[in-house]
Amino acid sequence: MDAAQFRADFPEFADTAKYPDSSVNLWLTLAGKTLSEDRWCDYLDIGTELFVAHNLALAAGNQLAAMVGGAPGQIKGPVTSKSVDKVSVGYDSGAVALQDGGFFNLTTYGIQFLQMARMVGTGGIQL
Repeated sequence: MDAAQFRADFPEFADTAKYPDSSVNLWLTLAGKTLSEDRWCDYLDIGTELFVAHNLALAAGNQLAAMVGGAPGQIKGPVTSKSVDKVSVGYDSGAVALQDGGFFNLTTYGIQFLQMARMVGTGGIQL
């Protein structure tokens, strides 16, 4: 797995100015050290890509906060309600969040990653 393959599979991260290779490679390296090939088997590449996408999406939010003078890294949950003048919108984030998903519930990529991690993590494994 490399940055070019990740970008081909997840074209929403094609902007190398917003998502530089150094950032993609940072998360690819961490995934390589933390996701066990023996456990993930044929799902390792997609698990790696979802892990990278989740972390890049969170980093993009942090960068945006810093650009507008905010404090990057602040914990925020999914939007559940927002009002502007007479218009409002709300989302039932509980309908898509995974129980005990914590940090991974912050992006759709994290939810997909955690669901897959739970799937490959079930059952016994023979070494």
